[in-house]
Amino acid sequence: MLGKKKQTVIAYDKENLQPVLRCSICNGEQVAGFKNHQTGKFEEIMLIRSQKDLDRFMKLYGIETIKKEY
Repeated sequence: MLGKKKQTVIAYDKENLQPVLRCSICNGEQVAGFKNHQTGKFEEIMLIRSQKDLDRFMKLYGIETIKKEY
């Protein structure tokens, strides 16, 4: 089992934070992060360049579905 790392799921405040994929209309850039329900503030976590990056983000935080914002 060389090279395999055990991935742990990182917890986040599911009551106050919503996972969001923020997409730019102009250049197609996508950023994954969390949006606070009360303040509306978006916290960037990672730049998404491919489906592999999005899959890694979702697996890392234990997310099954993600909302897109433009």
